[in-house]
Amino acid sequence: MKSMAVALCAVLGTVSAGHAADGGAVDGKSVAARFGALPNVEDMSLSPDGNKVAIISPYAGGQVVLIADLVAGGVPKPILRSAAKDGCVYRCDWSTSERVLCSAHGIMNEGGLLLGFTRTFAVNADGSKLVQLSARDSSRALGMMQDGGDVLDWNVPGKPGSILASRVFIPDRTIGTRLAQVDGGLGVELLDTVTLRRLTVEKPNTAAEQYISDGRGTIRIMGWRSDGAGGYVSSRVNYSYRLPGSRNWLPLAQAEDKSQYVVGFDPAAVDAQRNVVYGFDTLNGYRALYSIALDGSLKKDVVLAKPGIDIDRLIRIGRSARVVGASYVTDKRTAEYFDPALAKLRTALGKALPGDPLVDFTDANEGETRLLMVAASDINPGKTYVYDKATHHLEEVLALRPDLDGMKLAEMKPITYRASDGTMIPAYLTLPPGSSGKGLPAIVMPHGGPSARDEWGFDWMVQFYAARGYAVIQPNYRGSSGYGTEWYQKNGFQSWRTAVGDVNDAGRWLLAQGIAAPGKLAIVGWSYGGYAALQSAVLDPDLFRAIVAVAPVTDLNLLRSEAELYVNGMVVKRFVGEGPHLREGSPAQNAARFKAPVLIFHGDFDQNVAVEQSRYMEGRLKAAGKRVTYVEFPKLNHDLPDASARTRLLSESDMFLRANLGL
Repeated sequence: MKSMAVALCAVLGTVSAGHAADGGAVDGKSVAARFGALPNVEDMSLSPDGNKVAIISPYAGGQVVLIADLVAGGVPKPILRSAAKDGCVYRCDWSTSERVLCSAHGIMNEGGLLLGFTRTFAVNADGSKLVQLSARDSSRALGMMQDGGDVLDWNVPGKPGSILASRVFIPDRTIGTRLAQVDGGLGVELLDTVTLRRLTVEKPNTAAEQYISDGRGTIRIMGWRSDGAGGYVSSRVNYSYRLPGSRNWLPLAQAEDKSQYVVGFDPAAVDAQRNVVYGFDTLNGYRALYSIALDGSLKKDVVLAKPGIDIDRLIRIGRSARVVGASYVTDKRTAEYFDPALAKLRTALGKALPGDPLVDFTDANEGETRLLMVAASDINPGKTYVYDKATHHLEEVLALRPDLDGMKLAEMKPITYRASDGTMIPAYLTLPPGSSGKGLPAIVMPHGGPSARDEWGFDWMVQFYAARGYAVIQPNYRGSSGYGTEWYQKNGFQSWRTAVGDVNDAGRWLLAQGIAAPGKLAIVGWSYGGYAALQSAVLDPDLFRAIVAVAPVTDLNLLRSEAELYVNGMVVKRFVGEGPHLREGSPAQNAARFKAPVLIFHGDFDQNVAVEQSRYMEGRLKAAGKRVTYVEFPKLNHDLPDASARTRLLSESDMFLRANLGL
């Protein structure tokens, strides 16, 4: 099926940006267009019979859902189009081999308040019978239904085409009717995706916020939290469980969100065969994977733990979302499979594919006889394959980023460097292909979060800057997740001096090693990384010669006050904290210290970091007589999921860096 990528491009009408005759890029703008292009495949899923694949792909002005026939081959068929203004399709999966369910997320501006909403739709594989699956708002509803529900279980025995899905019930006005919806809260429905018949299997509960099914059509876990002061939700989540065959809820565990590092058992999946729930908890200061027996004994066992590193991800596969392993990151992401056959198969497939990629199984058909997988690495943006266990045939389906075909990509190497207090900081270093690695223009690129981390693999921004001749270092500064509670500290805002100090020390290391040429050092960051980029100038105004910040937090007091508009306001306030760091750790409150010019990008539909943060920073820098350029993207969210916007971000940041680094 090697022609399918070409066929998909024909369907979408995409054209790779300016290639030179030798396959290289013509200029900086054409390089930016190739790296700024959205992934060709944003999501893929395999039908229950294993014969078809549903694909979400971008196209000009929105997205398209296509169906590829793995048996007949040919051009993938578009069955659903979504304009960007109507929201983003983020997931498509199959209820039967002829029925596809797609979920979309949108943002609406209600009097200056950005509110997110989700809806799920069902459509046949030939594009017919498109309907909204999420319950529709009642004209008598006493509130707005933002949450359109999540699929909790695709495998309901004896009911093909039916799913278990969560639903937020909104009470109705009762005057003048006996048919009003009286109860409100989160419940669960048994929903026939063909006939649209719906049956409530878990009554709405105002305290409930999560349900977990067992992959066999039975809800076994409920997470709930009480309201805190002033209507804000509590940071503590209580979990209850059911014995097999019982409808009674019994206490299971508690977890508390303390500065975005969860303390306590956090359940993730139920294994009906073993009658246990898998979840994460802390062991000797690091996250470990546990199982708890759901037989009444609540026997708790360590499933997987590693000294000095957090276990952070479950691996699940198939129609019942069977737990088959877990993964963690050292220098590279490592997967440990509990299923010996899958472990052996993954190793064999990784060796069979060129370039030693990481292989991830992402979906399977009924019976798991055919597997959908992605293989990718630092210099391979990723290709999707279907593997047939019976024939041992591995078939390529689609490349994730065909715009980068022929582009030489740069290797990402794990390194460590010494911080000013002697602590060794893990990081990734990417050098321009073919360079000597010395005397280069260089970029420090702190990650977002801050409760996140960088890891080895393809990164479109890093690769763009490397293609343009920059060395790039990505520090996993203290405040990053994945390295335990001590490394996380109080988080990157309350412990900003340590976190940003580690970021600045990455720049000093580049200079000391001779990788960065004197006077050619810049910093680029997104989200918290944008905050760190700006705050780096507060800590050391002379270190960087240019600063690029995308969707940055700029004022911690403003961040706290913005949170008051939302039900998780108290959680955010505790995360940010109180004290002198609110002013000392806010770039906007220290604009007078800036010496380097600043370039800021932000989308005005950003729910993660309000656009007012960048507008305020621009004003403060201008008032202080500093050099600042601000670019605002209308109707785009935190991720700037638009090829033209990303291309502009890359192109203009490159020109800004070149101008201010004297290149």
